[in-house]
Amino acid sequence: MYQKLFLALARKKTIKTMIVACPATKAVLSRFVAGGSWDQAAANIGGLLAKGLRVSASFLGERAHSSAEADQAVSELLAVLDHIDRSGWAGQVDLSVNLDALGLSLRDFEATAAANLAKLADKARQIGTTITVDTGRPALVTRCLRVVQVVRERYPEVGCSVQADLRRAEGDCRALDTPGIRLRLCKGSDDSARSAYTDQHDIDLSYVRCLKTLMEGDGVPLIATHDPVLIDIAQELAAHSNRSMKDFEFQMLYGVRLIEQERLADLGHIVRIYVPFGPHWYEYLMRRIAERPANLLLFARALVGLR
Repeated sequence: MYQKLFLALARKKTIKTMIVACPATKAVLSRFVAGGSWDQAAANIGGLLAKGLRVSASFLGERAHSSAEADQAVSELLAVLDHIDRSGWAGQVDLSVNLDALGLSLRDFEATAAANLAKLADKARQIGTTITVDTGRPALVTRCLRVVQVVRERYPEVGCSVQADLRRAEGDCRALDTPGIRLRLCKGSDDSARSAYTDQHDIDLSYVRCLKTLMEGDGVPLIATHDPVLIDIAQELAAHSNRSMKDFEFQMLYGVRLIEQERLADLGHIVRIYVPFGPHWYEYLMRRIAERPANLLLFARALVGLR
């Protein structure tokens, strides 16, 4: 209940203005967002790679309201891919893309977003890395998957996310599963959608069903969770499906369960950290704070100047 209340308050313009302007917000922001620019994020990414972790860099951009805005987002992401290449990170850092920034909400979304995603996928292929699409808002999942399917005809290495809190998730896992496809399974974050499960137990059961489908399938499961029970289940399902540690990934959010990230990596698992960066960080930060009472307490203490 507190999560919905907090997010509702956070969406109010006056609250947003106050939080963005508050100097103490920076202390919490730096924990969950790698930087307001790619240069800032790159410094933090280097530290993660030095620990033996991998990275999925995610640009926090605005929804494109015109083709020009979508083109600008593409230019910025191509520059990120160029930097990944120059840094020698292509085998360790992939790029997470939100199609909203590439034109998914435009009237000709399939032409615009697909063309823009293809440009990024082509660049990623040239430098030897991958693109993973975040399916985003529940209302746009069908659109998003249509774009992904179009682009995968030429760039089958393009992966995407599946949100386990959506009732359609298990069917999406089966429909998307093809040899080598990278599918990021996450719980999702919009429990207000009519198409979503609202009870946490139902979401967990959906996650396990999807996880079983992916582990028994032909793709590469990207297990995006911090839940210790789901992590254990994933390992058991992988063993049952005769998958080695290199046949799937664990993915975790930047700034969350740092010890567990390194523990899994030390065991030999591939652990990839979802690293958000960019100027439009507010909504992302509010979701991270709302997820756990401890995060909300951390934020409250920062606002009043406590440590």
